[in-house]
Parts: sequence; C-alpha cells; structure tokens
Amino acid sequence: METVKKIVVIGPESTGKSTLCEKLAHHYQTLWVSEYAREYLEKHGADYVYDDLLTIANGQIELEDKFVNEFALRLHPSAFSLQPFAFIDTDMYVMKVWAEYVFNKCHNWILNRIAEREYDLYLLCDVDLPWVEDKLREYPDGKIRKKLFYFYKDLMINQSTPWLIISGNYEERLEKAIQFIDSSFTQKTALK
Repeated sequence: METVKKIVVIGPESTGKSTLCEKLAHHYQTLWVSEYAREYLEKHGADYVYDDLLTIANGQIELEDKFVNEFALRLHPSAFSLQPFAFIDTDMYVMKVWAEYVFNKCHNWILNRIAEREYDLYLLCDVDLPWVEDKLREYPDGKIRKKLFYFYKDLMINQSTPWLIISGNYEERLEKAIQFIDSSFTQKTALK
C-alpha cells in the first residue's frame, strides 16, 4: 500500500490556504482536508472561548485522521489514479498561534499533538494577498497579519519538516507550491 504524503497549508487568516489546498488537490487529482474551525464556528457562532479551541483542535485531528486513513485504503499500486498526497488546511500549529495570540496560553493537548504528529511538507502562506472580509475573520489590520505571519515563520524555522513560504498572487502561489512539492518528492525518490 502507498503511503499518503501529508502536506499542510498554514498561515494567518485570509492568506489563501483553502484556495491553495483546493487548487493543489485539483492539480494532483486528489482530495484535501478542510479547516474544521470554519465548520465549527459557522454552527456555534463566532463568539468562542478558550475551551472551544480545544474542541476545534480535536475536530481538526479527527477530520484529518479520518480522511487520511480512508484515502490510504483507496491507494492501490495496480490501479493508481490518485496521487498519494493529502493536502491539509490547518494543523495544530494554527491552533497554537490562535490560542496564544487570543488567550496568551495554549492547551497542553494541542502542544502534545504538535510533538507527536508527523507531516511531510509545510506550505506557509504569506500575508501579501488582500484581506477578504468574512464574518469569521478577526484581523484585517495589516500589522497584526504580519505579526501573526512571523509567529508561524518562527514555528517553521524551529521544526524539522521541510517548508516553504508561499507568496504572490493565487497562480504564483500554486506554481511555487507545485514546484516545491515536485522537487521535494523527486529528490527523496532519487536518494533512495
């Protein structure tokens, strides 16, 4: 059975994460895991408390694991129509930044998931796209968005999974992501 390569797209709100996941899934003829927070907040309202973030984090992990496990079962070497990539919109790093920025603390459960979960690549979306108004988005201010971006960048620098900053317009972002993904897995294959 093929191993699913998990590629996470992270960054501040309104940086094109969902759009990039969707476009990458289309390009590689695969599927993607959506951001559970949006589903949760649309159902329960945008007024959240600290413990809601733990519920959202749990929901994100469950959604990701369900998708990746089901996807792995569908991959057969003899009938291979899907690429073994799972594009994941948001992970526990996003939950950490969110919790620490809003509440100045983070649940240990989230921190433990960061330490134990493994991914193959990270794509960090820059804040150079215009902010798009949305009832669930909180930070239209450019200075705050840039500050949050640097929180993510610091997290990426201090972990070992390969990562790349994705910037530019939507098409440039897609092209950069595809080049990074293709070169990352070609190099790994060539080294084996």
